[in-house]
Amino acid sequence: MSSLVSRYSLGTWRRGAPVRATIMQYVVLSALLPSALSGYYGSARTNALLCLVAAVWSLAALLPGLRKRPAVSAVFVAGVIAISFALVLRDPWFGFYAYAGYAYSVVLLPWPWQLAGVGATAALVAATAQTTGMDRTTPTGMAAFGGVIAANIIFVCGIVWFLHRLETQHEERGRTLDDLREANRKLEAALVENAGLQRQLLTQAREAGVLDERQRMAREIHDTLAQGLTGIITQLQAAEHAAGEPTEWRKHFAAATRLARESLSEARRSVDALRPEPLEKASLSEALTAAGAHWSALNGVQVRVTTTGTERPLGQAAESALLRIAQEALSNVAKHAQATWVAVTLSYMEHQVALDVRDDGRGFDLAPKEGGFGLVAMRQRIEGLAGTLQIESEPGAGTGISACIPAAPVAVLP
Repeated sequence: MSSLVSRYSLGTWRRGAPVRATIMQYVVLSALLPSALSGYYGSARTNALLCLVAAVWSLAALLPGLRKRPAVSAVFVAGVIAISFALVLRDPWFGFYAYAGYAYSVVLLPWPWQLAGVGATAALVAATAQTTGMDRTTPTGMAAFGGVIAANIIFVCGIVWFLHRLETQHEERGRTLDDLREANRKLEAALVENAGLQRQLLTQAREAGVLDERQRMAREIHDTLAQGLTGIITQLQAAEHAAGEPTEWRKHFAAATRLARESLSEARRSVDALRPEPLEKASLSEALTAAGAHWSALNGVQVRVTTTGTERPLGQAAESALLRIAQEALSNVAKHAQATWVAVTLSYMEHQVALDVRDDGRGFDLAPKEGGFGLVAMRQRIEGLAGTLQIESEPGAGTGISACIPAAPVAVLP
């Protein structure tokens, strides 16, 4: 804004300068008119006529757009200098009228012709007035006259050059500020665009999170409920075929009932995994202890839950992830491990928190792949918190799952 104001002020000064110069030269001309009419310096009538010519000629400076026509401006300034020179030859007091030549040269002529205009005014008008009465026919007089001309030209041209430099620097600063303003505008536009892209990325990330959760639930249903329902149907069909054999019928019916209960338990576990209600009323260690006790009572396998270090809040996302990983690990033990004991350890350390779930089950071979869909879901969940998941297992040697996250985990999308 300051650049625009400065440049506007400069433009306004340029547009109003010819009018101000004309008014000022009329003031100077009026002040010198009594000397011209006194008759002391030649014919008063001739002097008055020259003053009238000067006044009328100066009106041309008020023509609109004169500065945009350099040739016309040059003719006008040359006329002002010529009239001033004629006046100063008749009356040395008109050396003060050199103002007109200086002013019109600066405001109407383009650079560097301004130097020519003020130089000619200094040499013809000012120097002539200053050396009135000096004998210019002698070598000494000629030298003095030449020195006055040189001094005048150097002085006025130096001033004009200095003013031109100030004006040039002013315009350069204005252009620089305009460039900075344009750069700021582009930067603001880029920030707005980046904000839009960020919102788009957040939307896509949320959609991806929802899709991942749907895929996880699909895997859960496939690995638990679908298999359980298939087993129930198989047992009921077997019981139907054994209708005439009560012992065999009760055997199949009992198996179907057990599978139905297990499937119901898995369905409840899956719902709890979506929204871990235990964390709403208890700490993470308490929720893990309750989950271990519930799982132990359901599966008849001893579970030992241990917490080490000073327990502290981790944030909803981190605590939910660790609880779900523990539930998933216990579910895998129930389905695959045939273990006699399970140890769950929650360790609070200075810079990280670790969850270990180990069993003495039959284990599995990690070479082909690290488990099924459940383990893949665990890894995805923990890596979403900038953590790591390690799985140790081999046939006959049990399984160990270690999840580790930073103590102040990065924010993740729900």
